[in-house]
Amino acid sequence: MNIFADFNARIVKAVETLDLRDKEGGVPDLSRIAVEPPRDATHGDLAINAAMVLAKPTGQNPRALAERLAAALREDKDIASAEIAGPGFVNLKLRDGFWQAHLTALLGEGRNYGRSKIGGGRKANVEYVSANPTGPMHVGHCRGAVVGDTLANLMAFAGYDVTKEYVINDAGAQIDVLGRSAMLRYRQALGEEIGEIPPGLYPGDYLVPVGEALAREFGGKLLKMPEDEALAIVKDRTIDAMMVMIREDLALLNVHHDVFFSERTLHADNARKIRSAINDLTLKGHIYKGKLPPPKGEKPDDWEDREQTLFRSTAVGDDMDRALVKSDGSFTYFAADVAYLKDKVERGFVDLIYVLGADHGGYVKRLEALARAVAGDTVNLTVLLCNLVKLFRDGEPVRMGKRTGNFVTLREVIEEVGRDAVRFMMLYRKSDAPLDFDFAKVTEQSKDNPVFYVQYASARCHSVFRQASEQLGEANFDRNSLAAASASLTDEGELGLVRKLAEYPRLIESAALSLEPHRLAFYLYDLASAFHGHWNRGTDNPDLRFVKVNDRQLTHARLGLVQAVSDVLTSGLTLIGADAPTEMR
Repeated sequence: MNIFADFNARIVKAVETLDLRDKEGGVPDLSRIAVEPPRDATHGDLAINAAMVLAKPTGQNPRALAERLAAALREDKDIASAEIAGPGFVNLKLRDGFWQAHLTALLGEGRNYGRSKIGGGRKANVEYVSANPTGPMHVGHCRGAVVGDTLANLMAFAGYDVTKEYVINDAGAQIDVLGRSAMLRYRQALGEEIGEIPPGLYPGDYLVPVGEALAREFGGKLLKMPEDEALAIVKDRTIDAMMVMIREDLALLNVHHDVFFSERTLHADNARKIRSAINDLTLKGHIYKGKLPPPKGEKPDDWEDREQTLFRSTAVGDDMDRALVKSDGSFTYFAADVAYLKDKVERGFVDLIYVLGADHGGYVKRLEALARAVAGDTVNLTVLLCNLVKLFRDGEPVRMGKRTGNFVTLREVIEEVGRDAVRFMMLYRKSDAPLDFDFAKVTEQSKDNPVFYVQYASARCHSVFRQASEQLGEANFDRNSLAAASASLTDEGELGLVRKLAEYPRLIESAALSLEPHRLAFYLYDLASAFHGHWNRGTDNPDLRFVKVNDRQLTHARLGLVQAVSDVLTSGLTLIGADAPTEMR
């Protein structure tokens, strides 16, 4: 039910009747024809660029071509007018009957309105959050969690076969630090005076219950074991405890992953999966022995001034080659990335999407290069970077620092302002733009608070039905009867709301294809604003109110419009992961 795709097909058919030829005598490329909402609503309902993009290749004057196209389009029964604008745009005004019929169809779709098949069932893997299991989720993880989760919801709604994935970084130096930190808390639980937490260890009190659990399970046995053996047990128990905590924190945010992938599995069985992945790259000619030049600026952790095993990533788009094996024979972090990406490809994913923090900008080129080397052009890999979120309270920045133990947890933010406010506001800027999160602003009840404004529109829709039920004496309103009355809508404000609703399917597809979930939050705010604006018109003019007791047919038509607004608000808020309230107090 994407009217823009529908009219694009109509425009293409109209262009074909003009029998245009390019300079070589062939049929011109029609793929660049676009049908969009005009920037200025007074210019019409649809704006068409066909004459602009076809004039040069066909050697014609764009305005003259636009006139020919407009004449052909005026034959369409749904088009009231076709006017030329600027150097050759064609603006279409659609007949009221088209919008009335669209509302009828929309009500038939219900909350499936906007669902698309544009994804074609393609297998997509969206990996997001993937915080190290070294403590509870903090607010720095929040934005990526919301962006990734909403994007995955959008893509599934647009017809992709989506898997939401979290990779547990349960291997490496940070896990050794975690284990030693938990061991200290274990000794504390046994009654030992541990004093201040040494620098370099995790000082947070969240490890105290882990130490107490270890003491209950093992008593003093761990202290009598060889250190490596005891530390291995402590690390396993601590990772499990941290992941329970992380899952609980994510659930508070309404984030639920389909797959939790353990990095340790890549290192199991003498790192069989990593060795296999490197061997595959070797057979493709991407691995060689050599020395890396000293990098400019700060040296990365995996740079060593010696001959080593390298991935020739510069041949596939990276800005430097990457080391795979350290001097002690162990594999670099990037070697695990190689095996992990290969694993995703082997699981059949065609679209690989990584949602990372802005501090991971250096990973973009190397992951893109790796995808080319592993899978050629059979997969699409995209990295979305989420910029910093700055917290403010009472006009003052809220400081955080994970290693000092005074960071602001995700749970604290949700408990203070609510899950819906957090999720909506994390989308109210493009992900790569900085975001200021003000505790006062996201809880105030005003138009300046987007999440309140959108949810208030949802509650208002339900209040209209409660009012109608009281005044008309109808307990329930059949959706089909509301749809059948759509032809009674003639007010420009009412039809304007239908036009806004008609943008939703296009919004779903464009947001999914461009991987920009923030567009959904913006659209919902605009729809809510249009609905509130029409409500206010009814406050000033009783003839425009949704319920007219002396005109049941018109009331049913207007209730159908309200139902459609409610359906789209509910659909959009659900994709965002927020509630669509029936009332607000």
